[in-house]
Amino acid sequence: MNSIEIIKITISDITELQRIGRQTFKETFADSNSEENMKSYLEEDFSLEKLIKEVNNEYSEFYFAKIDNEVIGYLKVNFGESQTELKDNKALEIERIYVLKEFHGKNVGQLLYNKAIEVAEQKGSEYVWLGVWEQNPRAIRFYEKNGFVAFDKHIFKLGNDEQTDIMMKLKLK
Repeated sequence: MNSIEIIKITISDITELQRIGRQTFKETFADSNSEENMKSYLEEDFSLEKLIKEVNNEYSEFYFAKIDNEVIGYLKVNFGESQTELKDNKALEIERIYVLKEFHGKNVGQLLYNKAIEVAEQKGSEYVWLGVWEQNPRAIRFYEKNGFVAFDKHIFKLGNDEQTDIMMKLKLK
């Protein structure tokens, strides 16, 4: 397999971001959610308007994982005001790490995760945190393996369905 590149996303990558965002979210969650809820979430949360705002936000960064110039996954991190919950200036939130199903188990998620930690260290963050769906054991194991510990829970709404996310954090300092 050729080497995987991690590249920062700019506004010119927006349609590609929308495509990979929708595809990976669907692959990950379609089986466990109603078609209706999935449809409304994918339309709203991955609308070009919303993505443009997020990519232009100075407190968020997106990165693609690419192989042979093909996007196979992506990362979204937030700091400062952009964090979805804690809004702690000493923290960095990993909001999204998604990888195409066919590339699961090929170290892509780990490379994107490593990029997030690198960004956190550059920003002098004291810890990294994230929310992971309680019914996603694969992701929970991945974060535990990387040293994260659960510290709280919060509700994530997908369409009209309220789901519980486990909040996890990793101390860097």
